[in-house]
Amino acid sequence: MSSESEPAVSFEGVAKSFGARRVLECLDLSVARGEILAVIGPSGTGKSVTLRLASGQLFPTAGTIRLLGEDLSALTADALSRLRRRVGFLFQGGALLGWKTLAENVALPLVERDRLPPADIEARVRAALAEVGLADAGDLYPAEVSGGMVKRAAFARAIIEDPEVLFFDEPTSGLDPVMSRTVDGLIARIGRNRHAACLVVTHDLAGALRYVDRIAFLKGGRFLQVASPRELLAHPHPEVRAFLEAQSLEPTP
Repeated sequence: MSSESEPAVSFEGVAKSFGARRVLECLDLSVARGEILAVIGPSGTGKSVTLRLASGQLFPTAGTIRLLGEDLSALTADALSRLRRRVGFLFQGGALLGWKTLAENVALPLVERDRLPPADIEARVRAALAEVGLADAGDLYPAEVSGGMVKRAAFARAIIEDPEVLFFDEPTSGLDPVMSRTVDGLIARIGRNRHAACLVVTHDLAGALRYVDRIAFLKGGRFLQVASPRELLAHPHPEVRAFLEAQSLEPTP
């Protein structure tokens, strides 16, 4: 079991290769409980691979990844499955089932893994939908709602089991600026209210700067800089500076 004092997620010398292609090189990183950390960087640099490693969907070629105190590579399949119940994941596209209503999609983790009375499941689903601003949308199907509502319903599903760690894969991808800020606000509010460790992979640096505690800039398989938003803007690595300028964000003098 993990303790409150140790990181919820940690990378120690982590590398990942696919055949002869090395994607990540010697990554060191930690995410504390209650902390929101964003991984940013150019496309194709290994951000999503980093997230899949952290959540136990992939395993490292070298190094150690600990999730809630557990070495992921040392776990049996059953132990890993139990550990994943303490984790929530928001996929880039939402990954809702089109033949189920939003409420039924949100209920899936409870229906598949818990033996709760139907009334208890219904109450928890209503509470989760209300938390993301969808209190009156549970009876609708994914095809009947906007992309932003799909993303928020997927968010409700990610938090339905009250996870200790939340993983977000491009949570604002495909959303308009207003809905992007809404989702950013949900990550900040829900993550902190629940004291969850949040690891966010995003291309939206401008949005991340508003709510994250730290930003890890990934390029060439390495973290070039891991810093608070203020520190990153004040003293950016040269390649981070170029990324900032490409997004029309000016480093702080």
